[in-house]
Amino acid sequence: MNKEILNIDIQTFITNSLDKNITSIILKGTSFSSVNTKEIIEQIEAKNKCEYKLPTWFQTKNIYYPNKLNIEQTSSEITASYKSKLIYGEHIIDLTGGFGVDCYYFSKQFKQVVHCELDMHLSKLVSYNYKQLGVNSIDTKNIDGIQFLSTNNKLFDWIYADPSRRHDTKGKVFFLNDCLPNIPEHLNNLFKYTKNIMIKSSPLLDISIGINELKFVKTIHVVAVNNEVKELIWILEKGFTNEIEIKTVNLTKNKDVHFDFFLEVEKNQESLYSKPLTYLYEPNAAILKAGAFNSTSNLLNVFKLQKHSHLYTSKNLIDFPGRRFKIDAILPYNTKEIKTLGLKKANVTTRNFPDSVEIIRKKLALKDGGDVYLFFTTDFELNKIVIVSTKI
Repeated sequence: MNKEILNIDIQTFITNSLDKNITSIILKGTSFSSVNTKEIIEQIEAKNKCEYKLPTWFQTKNIYYPNKLNIEQTSSEITASYKSKLIYGEHIIDLTGGFGVDCYYFSKQFKQVVHCELDMHLSKLVSYNYKQLGVNSIDTKNIDGIQFLSTNNKLFDWIYADPSRRHDTKGKVFFLNDCLPNIPEHLNNLFKYTKNIMIKSSPLLDISIGINELKFVKTIHVVAVNNEVKELIWILEKGFTNEIEIKTVNLTKNKDVHFDFFLEVEKNQESLYSKPLTYLYEPNAAILKAGAFNSTSNLLNVFKLQKHSHLYTSKNLIDFPGRRFKIDAILPYNTKEIKTLGLKKANVTTRNFPDSVEIIRKKLALKDGGDVYLFFTTDFELNKIVIVSTKI
């Protein structure tokens, strides 16, 4: 950690260079003798990535940034805040501290937080940044988190882990058993020090596989931000054997959209089916990731178009966790008939349909955009149809 980076002139240069071309800075170089250009470039690139992802850090003076890869791998503030509000207590340990965003938000819910990080440079950097952020309840440790537990033999209200998905030999991985540390392998040992564990995993992890890899899974949170799934959060409670609840949330600027269901109920019920009625609904990304296809139909009393279409319909408009549309027309999938609409551009979506959006656009000579939304899908009688709609 080169503290010369915190020199006021260098900090001013970094701030003034955030909107400048990086290549030109590299070619031109800088006039600072105490810090090389590469170090300054790293600060500029990392800080740029924080403007929207980590606004608290971005807006705080004299923050020391790690390389941009650490920023890419860390939780965003919006997801860290969400996680922190799910749990509370006296003591929590983060086994895989990283840049420390999750710990920062855990410190708002816990009296004492332990941040474990193997990388000595990153650990020192995080400790320094917490001082700039005015946080004094987080104890940073440059040590493997699991080793810290076994060495100190201390009990915690919660253990948190965000295992690295970059394996030393396997490259980028998604199964929990392939991540570092291997949480499933250490679970029995971890439960010696707590009754409650929270694990963050990749949104690409198959939920059923995760359940098989872990034990005592109580709740799974599927967290999306602006309709893009960012994290799966696993809540484990020692000895828990009841039904697993899945909670989906789409965090947006205007509001947080929630939809919850029980996994066993989802497996044991059937959707209600109908041809398109007056309104059409497309579930948000968190619901689609969670696989809440039957629960969406039954809990919201809407009809599904077909088992694999994942589009819903109703006669009366409802408050739906996703996009809502007014159906204007329903056509068979026939190029000549669709062209009679006279559309030059439209928003095209496919669900359970053989042709891709690109192929459809080419066939119909359609540009992207406009007020018309075309859904190419299959109904429950296996007819290929086109739903012409406008967004509500």
